[in-house]
Amino acid sequence: MISRLRLQPADVGMGMTSQRVRDRLIDRLRANGIVDERVLNAIRTVPRHQFVDEALATRAYEDTALPIGHGQTISQPWVVAKMTEALLETAPKRVLEIGTGSGYQGAVLAALGLEVFTVERIGELLRTARKRFRNLGLHVRSKHDDGRIGWPEEAPFDGIIVTAAAPALVDALSEQLAPGGTLVAPVGGTSGQSLLRLRKHADGNIEQSDLGPVIFVPLLSGMTDQ
Repeated sequence: MISRLRLQPADVGMGMTSQRVRDRLIDRLRANGIVDERVLNAIRTVPRHQFVDEALATRAYEDTALPIGHGQTISQPWVVAKMTEALLETAPKRVLEIGTGSGYQGAVLAALGLEVFTVERIGELLRTARKRFRNLGLHVRSKHDDGRIGWPEEAPFDGIIVTAAAPALVDALSEQLAPGGTLVAPVGGTSGQSLLRLRKHADGNIEQSDLGPVIFVPLLSGMTDQ
């Protein structure tokens, strides 16, 4: 199912969440190396201010990460665009996201017409993200579970995107990647993280490339309802 965004009147109005403000963000992303117009259009269209607390809405279109509670953040728009751009290079159709968070990254993927599956370990964050998906008319399948396990019942996936950092790539996730697919994940710890892209060839061999330094919250195991 291809998702189509259902915009609210405020999303196209004036002020700090207006289309003009969003367009300035797109100009910054383009100037900083994001070239895929599909990604830029999705970032332009998805109302990021609806994925943060109302008190932070005026900062929603700054190119910066923002807190969403529970020690988590909504990723910097450039990072969302970079990860999405890297994922699209192998033309995925079914994508697994590990770490739903606010729901913003999943919404961007769904706005691109991808079939999105997303896993979140913090129940309260997932419930809020589900409401946002429904309000925007986005079809995203979600699950409250330990993200390090992935979603084996729905595997394999053409693409996997991980929005929290582990010291090393998680084998359970790379095993759920289909031949020809791409996995994008931050890897590292407090001393530094790198955004890695893995491409699984038809023969099972994996090609890895480093897309540059990033900072993500840690990928934790287990689940919590709060």
